[in-house]
Amino acid sequence: MSTHRIAGKGRFDHGGPVRFTFDGKRYEGRRGDTIASALLAHGVHLMGRSFKYHRPRGPVCAGTEEPNALVETSRGKGRFEPNTRATAQELREGLEVRSQNRIGSLAFDLQAVNDLVHPLFSAGFYYKTFMWPRSFWDRVYEPVIRRAAGLGRAPDAPDPDRYAHRNLHTELLVIGAGPAGLAAALAAARAGAEVTLVDEHAEMGGALLSDPDVVIDGKPAWDWLAAALAELDRLGVRRLTRTTAIGYYHQNFVGLCQKLTDHLDEPPEGAPRERMWHVRAVRVILAQGALEKPLVFDGNDRPGVMLAGAAQTYLNRYGVLVGDTPAIVTSHDSAYHAAFDLADAGAKVAAIVDVRAAPGEGVLVEARRRGIEVLTSHTVTGTNGRLRVKSLRVAPVSGGRVGAARTIACDCVLMCGGWTPSLHLFSHTKGTLKWDEALDAFLPDRSAEECHIAGAGRGLWGYGAALADGAEIGVTAARALGLDAEAAAPVVERDRTGTGETFKELPTDGDAGRKRAFVDFQNDVTAKDIRLAVKEGMRSIEHVKRYTTNGMATDQGKMSNVNGLMIASDAVGKAPPQVGLTTFRPPYTPTTFGAFAGYHRGRHFEVTRRTPIDPWAEAHGAAFEPVSLWRRAWYFPKAGEDMDAAVARECAATRGSVGIFDASTLGKIEVQGPDAVEFMNRMYTNPWTKLGIGRARYGLLLGEDGYIRDDGVIGRLGEDLFHVTTTTGGAARVLNMMEDYIQTEWPDLKVWLTSTTEQWATVALNGPNARRVLEPLVEGQDLSAEAFPHMSVAECTVAGFPARLFRISFTGELGFEINVPARHGLALWEALMKEGERYDICPYGTETMHVLRAEKGFIIVGQDTDGTVTPDDAGLSWAIGKKKADFVGMRSLRRPDLVAEGRKQLVGLMTEDGDVKLDEGAQVVADPEQALPMKMIGHVTSSYYSAALGRHFAMALVEGGRDLEGRDVFVPTPEGIRRATVTTTAFYDPAGERLKV
Repeated sequence: MSTHRIAGKGRFDHGGPVRFTFDGKRYEGRRGDTIASALLAHGVHLMGRSFKYHRPRGPVCAGTEEPNALVETSRGKGRFEPNTRATAQELREGLEVRSQNRIGSLAFDLQAVNDLVHPLFSAGFYYKTFMWPRSFWDRVYEPVIRRAAGLGRAPDAPDPDRYAHRNLHTELLVIGAGPAGLAAALAAARAGAEVTLVDEHAEMGGALLSDPDVVIDGKPAWDWLAAALAELDRLGVRRLTRTTAIGYYHQNFVGLCQKLTDHLDEPPEGAPRERMWHVRAVRVILAQGALEKPLVFDGNDRPGVMLAGAAQTYLNRYGVLVGDTPAIVTSHDSAYHAAFDLADAGAKVAAIVDVRAAPGEGVLVEARRRGIEVLTSHTVTGTNGRLRVKSLRVAPVSGGRVGAARTIACDCVLMCGGWTPSLHLFSHTKGTLKWDEALDAFLPDRSAEECHIAGAGRGLWGYGAALADGAEIGVTAARALGLDAEAAAPVVERDRTGTGETFKELPTDGDAGRKRAFVDFQNDVTAKDIRLAVKEGMRSIEHVKRYTTNGMATDQGKMSNVNGLMIASDAVGKAPPQVGLTTFRPPYTPTTFGAFAGYHRGRHFEVTRRTPIDPWAEAHGAAFEPVSLWRRAWYFPKAGEDMDAAVARECAATRGSVGIFDASTLGKIEVQGPDAVEFMNRMYTNPWTKLGIGRARYGLLLGEDGYIRDDGVIGRLGEDLFHVTTTTGGAARVLNMMEDYIQTEWPDLKVWLTSTTEQWATVALNGPNARRVLEPLVEGQDLSAEAFPHMSVAECTVAGFPARLFRISFTGELGFEINVPARHGLALWEALMKEGERYDICPYGTETMHVLRAEKGFIIVGQDTDGTVTPDDAGLSWAIGKKKADFVGMRSLRRPDLVAEGRKQLVGLMTEDGDVKLDEGAQVVADPEQALPMKMIGHVTSSYYSAALGRHFAMALVEGGRDLEGRDVFVPTPEGIRRATVTTTAFYDPAGERLKV
């Protein structure tokens, strides 16, 4: 039974109950409750344990900034989520909730022993404790730390939910639907602007949802709110609730994460759980309001100690009285209004402890009218209670001295240290901040985007000020959009304005160094920890943050940053702006990986690109493999064949007669312009000036470091036109590299680049009968060896389609590559298959292609190279122009380490037993008898069975490899150490006679 639910209070559904469990115990809430509000309605304040000391903790807030009440939730099989904020998660029927970060029960956590030895865990203890003995790190320290680290448990089952992405363009995006945001959206929409209004809560209204007694334009706040939302709907404003702006990026690009079904008992079949919005706005208004600051005093972390504004929200929005005898500790007038609301709802306020000497006269009058004791110029020196606060000690302060303390019994403590503008999103844009001495707060200064800040986000307190400022900012934004607009600020009665003072930490009696006044509740960082960090040399606030972990919690320092800054600045002896503020980074609140991934999961994890010939391969039983983003035919098995048998057959057929291969995935780039030749000379190692039109050449591309980046055959089709091919996975990378050089290094060159990978379908025809198959289909080009020798290119007609025909080979056999417009690719393939029937033409896949090229010693960049291989290492020194003045990477090739003896070089390996296949990636050693750990001198890069050789063979990168030719090396394998002889990489037809016929 909900013993703390107040009849007639709240905005939730007072109808039937919503059942849920917490740590296995059944509870009931109401539709519209959060987990926290429902548990508080049952008098449950203990909801979690802290990270380091495992101290008992309850909710501090009522929103997404909550640092303490983090729980595990389960919504069915696979739908487990750790670190759910109990203050933000709405109830749904059957929701299973469990506390986390404990061993044993929540009330009796065995890891709470850490709290008994807390002096051992001071700031920076990791850096001091685990340095000695060094041998303990791997076997003792790291395993223990890893078991203890982290908040919550990671899910161990696949997530069955769906997540969606959507793009949105809008004229005006208003973030935050509190008083300022509503007024801004109304003003801009009335002027005709296209407005999108977002808010992270289930309802729009912000602080108005917690203050029903305020009167706006003669209406109670909630009536005015309902009318405002109805008008926004009539004006066509797009309103998104349960939607958090998680990141604000360049050019007014904003990421929004919208929760769609977490609050539903039975989500519709196939409905996404969350949707990520990619929003591009012409103007943005940030109306995120301000965050209430905790006060820093001894024992401020016990369950039952929470923010005064949170207690007011739980009462007025959820109808929950958080305590029967609350005590209020404040340095700001706003806490008085929370005390008055609780008193009016039947609570007996134990006292209002005001650290200031002179609070506002109006609030004192109201307190006296309700018979509430107000203790001005008083401090809190401690609290008592194990699983929930039971009392607090208060003492007068005069002249900086703390007087005799007294104890006040209470069942909750409501604190307020003032308010901090919420500037996280503004800071994402690199907007600058300025320190306001009067408010002791950072305020927005210069904006880097087309952005406006409204209301409490720029230091304006009170509903009247927020509404007026929001209306004015809305008009300003509308005018910036070229619209006529006029401001009309609502009239506010019973406004709850007020002032306050900032205290870095409350005065205390006794030794402040022995008190445990918490600044970061989640990471158990105390004021003493921050002062110790400064004492030990941390002067930058960023260093203090990392040394103490203050502000590194999941709330991104929303509760702790300013208090930590004030204490650090006091310890350093500098003003807060001189100490600085830590960097805010997206996301604003923790966001599920699913929301970021969206549709990219399972078969849709990456876009699958298919060639025009893919349907034929699928229809003829091909096995497929992913290559870069492409789906490629791997091999074509016949009945009863495994991959090895199919590949051996395809290799033999290609070497014996003719094989056909879909090479459409090769990257293709057109390089065109008056300076195309000069550009090619500068980019590639080879010379291009004297390459004749109609001829082709192997091209090698290096990085600035001299290492191989890509390769491919390049044909010259005209004086100013080259057809460049790249590896399948390197197409985009090579084009980006070329564009980068044109735009940043050689802007004077008149050359244009065009990606044509998808424009051409490419079919490779290889084998002794390749010419016989192709010749009947070609018009406009003589295919004889004399007229069209190896490494030639021509534009002609093939099978009736315009084509770019290359005579090149990646197999060592007579070979052609036919490029036709992509829409004709399948028809070309079928025509070649029909013509090749008389020669038993054999389609082959990527595995066969790998075997055939490896038999010839042809490299694949990224497989036989690893990012540290030079042309000489790969045996490609012949591809470097000896008379070239310069090319990308040329100077690096002269570095001492790149010409030093003993570099890894690509060589062949023949195992002693030809039936043994070496694993790719296997390490190579010189001496199998050496002591462990063995010294590795290289690794296997390619390993296959060759039907032509009748045995297995491999290629490897080995230190000083070419000098070892003819000698034996050894490869440790799970089955034992294998002996192999170092050979050249040309295993088959080393003279290259077969491809010249």
